[in-house]
Amino acid sequence: MVFRLVLGCGTVGRQVVEELPERDGGDANRLLVVTDDQSIVETLRDESIPARFGDPTDPSVIASLDAPDVIFVASDRTDVNRTALERARDRFPTASIVAYMGGNATEANRTRFEELADHVVDARGAMVDHVLDGIVSPSADAAIGLRKRLAGIDGRLAVVMHDNPDPDAIASAVALVDIATEVGVDADACYFGEISHQENRAMVNLLDLDLRNLSPTDSIEEYAAFALVDHSRPGVNDQLPEDLHVDIVIDHHPPRGPVPGEFVDLREHAGATSTVLTDYLHRFGLEPRRATATALLYGIRIDTNDFTREVSAADFNAASLLWPYVDASVMSQIEQPTVEGETLETIARAIKNRIQRESVAVASVGMMSDRDALPQAADQLLLMEGVETTLVFGFRDEMVFLSARSRASDVDLGEALRDAFDRIGSAGGHGDMAGAQLEIGILGSADDEDEVESIVSVVEEVITNRFFEAIDTRPGVPVGTYTQTSEWLFDVDDEEATPASERVASEDEGEESA
Repeated sequence: MVFRLVLGCGTVGRQVVEELPERDGGDANRLLVVTDDQSIVETLRDESIPARFGDPTDPSVIASLDAPDVIFVASDRTDVNRTALERARDRFPTASIVAYMGGNATEANRTRFEELADHVVDARGAMVDHVLDGIVSPSADAAIGLRKRLAGIDGRLAVVMHDNPDPDAIASAVALVDIATEVGVDADACYFGEISHQENRAMVNLLDLDLRNLSPTDSIEEYAAFALVDHSRPGVNDQLPEDLHVDIVIDHHPPRGPVPGEFVDLREHAGATSTVLTDYLHRFGLEPRRATATALLYGIRIDTNDFTREVSAADFNAASLLWPYVDASVMSQIEQPTVEGETLETIARAIKNRIQRESVAVASVGMMSDRDALPQAADQLLLMEGVETTLVFGFRDEMVFLSARSRASDVDLGEALRDAFDRIGSAGGHGDMAGAQLEIGILGSADDEDEVESIVSVVEEVITNRFFEAIDTRPGVPVGTYTQTSEWLFDVDDEEATPASERVASEDEGEESA
């Protein structure tokens, strides 16, 4: 429930409070109007709108009120609104305030309103819909909730990305740290794993982003609170304890299970989590730092494939908000990093080893050290004539990592990979971009190179067949039907079959936390 307090009730304020119940859609949100016009109080009460007689500039009146989530300063007079705004901000420092400037504002008034209010409505262009969008829209309510949760943190906040973070996760974490700092909370942008993709490293280095690389042995007891960005469950695609108390979750992927968190914002319509964080910066009235704005725009561009994949109006709006603050020259340098020889070799092996059935191509690159080369190889295969869907996978330590891409309208890669591999590992993603990772415990017990090659060969065959069958749309073909051999192959402990541990692939493949 959101508590909205209206201080003063002039012409614009009156229209707003009368439309609020309809805009709220019948939600049981709380509203109170405080005005020194007794006739307005009586009229509002007749319309079943809670109203109280009182001077909205009187400190004792304001002090007697319960703490609101959002305040609308709504008298017709500029001087009254300025005083009410100053006293409301002093009394309720964490509330979100929308202030109507009135009709006779001086430059000094405009400066003061901008300093104290989260949103300022100028009389020269005031529209009731604009005010309502500022204080009733879902994203406005989310900003109110985030501010309250941040304000309640006593200590340092860890903003945790998923393992081996991509640009969207990195930018989102940096932006949330900026917001927390503005609210007075010390915070760190943290990640496990490594940043190995050349463009991702270029982004971090050129923008001089302050990130903390955690290892599984590091203590996290120094943090009083935890936020997850671009993924939604602790212990899944990060190395946090699964039972960790999470304070904040902000993501754009569809959840695959219950999402813990005191404050949760999952916007599946957004093409990137960076879009959501850009909206928060805007709602908080913050001008993004140049580095943060550049990172956020790059994160949106990567996750939406330059606004061509699963893009929404919110992504375009976020880009327009960010563009004035973006360092275009640095953005250009990020997009043209030096490609390492190993990445090129991985792409070459994928092209050479591909198995193609109609418009679907699958390739194993064998043993590898850079998992971030897989999505680049999958993209390159997709450029080949006659290919509409690709899967590229490779082996590292006792894991096999998979990256898939598709431009076929009748293929949902996220569902296809879950159908094929959820029982033996973890998989997920979007319709045209997905990933998975599987544990191959038996590899660790292999005694010699010949035995390793034999195991890898069998695993390659299983993965290839599972993927082909999972996306086969022919009527009557059961999806994911395999012998017991393929079920126990991926995790063997002392010759006794055990289920594979829950893991997920890098979100560089755009996959959702399983």
